[in-house]
Amino acid sequence: MTVANRRVWWGDYRTTEYAGIDPEATIAVLPVAAIEQHGPHLPVSTDTSIMNGMLETVIARLPGDLDIRILPVQAVGKSNEHLHAPGTLTLPATTLVDAWTELGLSVARAGVRKLIVVNSHGGNEEIMGIVTRELRVAAKMLAVKTSWQRFGRPAGMYTELEDRHGIHGGDVETSLMLHFRPDLVDMAKADNFVSKVARAETEFALLRHTGTHAFAWIAGDLNPNGVVGDASIATAEKGRLTAEHQADRFISLLRDVRKAKLAEWLA
Repeated sequence: MTVANRRVWWGDYRTTEYAGIDPEATIAVLPVAAIEQHGPHLPVSTDTSIMNGMLETVIARLPGDLDIRILPVQAVGKSNEHLHAPGTLTLPATTLVDAWTELGLSVARAGVRKLIVVNSHGGNEEIMGIVTRELRVAAKMLAVKTSWQRFGRPAGMYTELEDRHGIHGGDVETSLMLHFRPDLVDMAKADNFVSKVARAETEFALLRHTGTHAFAWIAGDLNPNGVVGDASIATAEKGRLTAEHQADRFISLLRDVRKAKLAEWLA
């Protein structure tokens, strides 16, 4: 079966085809993203465009022995940290917990016991943790949470400062967008959006904007433009290599999840 006609999307299967699912082999994937401001150079669809591009990259590289069912991309997440900027869409945390948990329970009712929630927006992290725990408790699912950026980047591709602080609209996300959707990027407005976190590291012992001892911030607390990182040095080639690196690591996670025996991993 070629990539072009391979079925990986949940909705492309007929209801009768869910009857014979192997709960050890089939893995559902729930992609969660966001529609929110990404500064003057990127569209509000950035996180969703990156999610779509990453899924396409994974599908193109997916080995034939892995059976995945990708659920519809959840394009609106928890983005209230960006509400200062027009165009941002958000839903309450309680609404998202309920909705994503119900999606997971629907997956379980179809006979699928393994689920990966994959994320492209930092504001969704806490929601994913609650949802996956609920699915473990309520449906005895092996429910895994991850984000594309957790898979890292090619060694030496980005500066140490960017790796540490460029968390929103910087070199990494701008490079990915130049690869996936260059038509939506305005590099004339890309700049080095310096994060206040770097300064805090020199002035405070433990208190930070992000990390182990972090306060609850909104985007403007990190930089007045609501973005952080050096977008001015982004390239499409860095985006391509980053996407391929993260896609391959995600496929490794898929293999781990398939290998994990439900009876051994779940009490």
